Amino acid sequence: MSPHQHVLQHLAKAEEFLDAARANLDAAHVNAATSNAVLAGINAKDAICLFLVGGSAKSRNHDDAVEELRRVGHVGRELAPTLQRLLQLKNASQYTNVSVSARDGHDAVRWATRLVEGATRTVRG
Repeated sequence: MSPHQHVLQHLAKAEEFLDAARANLDAAHVNAATSNAVLAGINAKDAICLFLVGGSAKSRNHDDAVEELRRVGHVGRELAPTLQRLLQLKNASQYTNVSVSARDGHDAVRWATRLVEGATRTVRG
């Protein structure tokens, strides 16, 4: 598989997870929406990094993922704060016994949308 095909696979996953996040939000499944938004953002980050530098590290933690995005040029520096905000909701949506708020769910989907749109512009011009 070519490097460009890997980029397109990450972008397709980002779009799929974003669609799922929107559908879950419409159904008032806020934790699922937020979790899917996080996955969309991570895949968007991977698509951008793979496209711009030919690789994406398997980040050991959220700070590493944000820093990796920040290092790949203007688009990465622009989107890194959005990814950072989104990743701050990951644990609450996936691992804790407390649900994320409806506002956080809406924010997560908005942030994921921004990341996926940035990845799409980067990859598809």
